[in-house]
Amino acid sequence: MKAPHVLVSGVVLGQPAGGVRRHNAELLPRVARLLADRGGGLAVLEGRDPIAFELPEPIERIHSSVPASPPIARAAAEGHALRAAITDAARRGQPFDLLHTAHFPVPRGIPIPFTLTIHDLRSLSLRGAPLPRRIVAGPVIGGAARRAARVFTVSQATARVIAVRLRVPDACVIGNGGDHFQPLARSATFGAPLVHVGHLEPRKNVDLLLHALARDAQLPRLDLWGSAKGDEAARLAALARELGVADRVRLRGAYDDADLPAILSGCAAVVLPSRLEGFGIAVLEAQRALAPLAIADAGALPEVAGPDVPRFDPDDAVACATAIRAAIARSATDLQRDAERASAHTWDRAAWSWFEGWLAIGYDVPR
Repeated sequence: MKAPHVLVSGVVLGQPAGGVRRHNAELLPRVARLLADRGGGLAVLEGRDPIAFELPEPIERIHSSVPASPPIARAAAEGHALRAAITDAARRGQPFDLLHTAHFPVPRGIPIPFTLTIHDLRSLSLRGAPLPRRIVAGPVIGGAARRAARVFTVSQATARVIAVRLRVPDACVIGNGGDHFQPLARSATFGAPLVHVGHLEPRKNVDLLLHALARDAQLPRLDLWGSAKGDEAARLAALARELGVADRVRLRGAYDDADLPAILSGCAAVVLPSRLEGFGIAVLEAQRALAPLAIADAGALPEVAGPDVPRFDPDDAVACATAIRAAIARSATDLQRDAERASAHTWDRAAWSWFEGWLAIGYDVPR
């Protein structure tokens, strides 16, 4: 079977570093090569903000003025830009077979079938509270997911939620990889800190770590690595002062990919208390670094980390402190076993799953 010619809407890919950007930066070049080798192709519609990573050949980059936000402005401009790109490709004798997108709302009136990636269910909440079921299952979110020729996601945990809340029972799980991360040898010494890596935002539940420090004075100090959204850094600093742990917490700010191997090699443990993670690439990075790891028993974190990693209720500071201590006490053999498990998550494997998902649907799906 000839592979499809796919147009990807990348109008939000100028966003800061994070799991979604990593997913696309690793997968788009790989899946483009798979498509090209089998007679297909891949083009990416870029928005007003340039895509923040390289798009090598054979990917075609299509420029547009679509704003990444607010969503209502993006949706209005995005539909027009996508239809123009589809029309232009047809005139050139290189018509697109599929459109792929990974954000809501999905534009209406697109003249070819579309597929949809849902990384997590952040789009199904408003300021941390779940949206009413009638809105989630309605035409903007649930309706778009059900119109899609195929829905892709990155974990079984997210697929289960999609099945229940969006009434799409057959989302294709493609996963993520961790082999972009090349660890350094462990170098943690006495007094090494606990670390949290990732954006500082409410769903990351970093408050719990501050409460755990307050409950257990013997835990190592905590380094928070990652850029803050809104006033989250100031809020966390104020909470640390209120709890009397300000001298044990450092907000280290944004970091580059090149910094991460040293951060993980020198930490006492990595702690991820998130209430919602569609996958959790930081889990794989920590495990590949042989860093002790403690996770919230929430979202996809347990699925990605495996059954042996200490976990805790995301609302229980005492359980969090206990899990951190259990993580630090794990043996080198335990950590090596986790690293071997993490090595099974590769970007080549994820790209192949995505490619096979496109091949399997055909291109005459009603839209």
